[in-house]
Amino acid sequence: MALPASVRIVEVGPRDGLQNEKTIIPTAAKIELVDRLSATGLQTIEATSFVSPKWVPQLADAAEVYAGIRRRPGVRYPVLVPNEQGYERARAAGADEIAVFTAASEAFNKANINATIDESLARFAPVLARAKADGIPVRGYVSTVLGCPYQGEVPVADVVRVARALHDMGCYEVSLGDTIGVGTPGKARAMLRAVAEAVPMPALAVHFHDTYGQALANILACLEEGVAVVDAAVSGTGGCPYAKGATGNVASEDVAYMLHGMGIATGIDLAALSDTGRWLAALLGRDTGSKVTRASMAA
Repeated sequence: MALPASVRIVEVGPRDGLQNEKTIIPTAAKIELVDRLSATGLQTIEATSFVSPKWVPQLADAAEVYAGIRRRPGVRYPVLVPNEQGYERARAAGADEIAVFTAASEAFNKANINATIDESLARFAPVLARAKADGIPVRGYVSTVLGCPYQGEVPVADVVRVARALHDMGCYEVSLGDTIGVGTPGKARAMLRAVAEAVPMPALAVHFHDTYGQALANILACLEEGVAVVDAAVSGTGGCPYAKGATGNVASEDVAYMLHGMGIATGIDLAALSDTGRWLAALLGRDTGSKVTRASMAA
């Protein structure tokens, strides 16, 4: 099994991380977070979400944040949009890359966005059509790929169907998310293999939460299958509002440490990333979720 020579870490802390944290941080701090991350060598930073402030009050200042960040050459700053209204808000703020999301679980979709899978895909159709006309790249997220808090097991066939649909609709990359962190390496590998039969591996990314401490092991299993894009959140921020007990995303610092130790290039300055993780944890009033950062603090 040949490991990739390099991996692109997609930093989702400013969006997927903060939207599930109880602490609402000031706009200026969100801007500083993105700017700090921009200085670490990350190539992709999901800056915010243009979901209705009614549903995600933590990111109600999306337009202000996006307008305030210092965009570095060579760094991409996608934003999440749920529908055409969100797309219009994002474009008005200057966004030049977006992401859309759905789940492989019918039960989760109904609880999360009050729609079936097919209804959620139908909502995206006009968004992707407009993005194509505007020359805007679109990334797709599929959540609950290894388990759902409502229905339990999620058939791999459902994951494949949704991932293929997003790719066929025009998503250049599809991120496969273990939203509640119940996956294990064997299951993660089998799921990825199945999806890769329908969607080319270069168009796939993985997104693991660390509820049961399996995220790094799951990532390694997927790297061995050929995936070369990994989502992570600085300081391990995040969680799942619809899954009691689910912890945050795998920490970007820990992913970078593992990859560097395996001789896999990321372009990331780990010391700078860890410093940002410590800064964010202090801002949120909690311990950092990164084992690497905690170890360096104790040394």
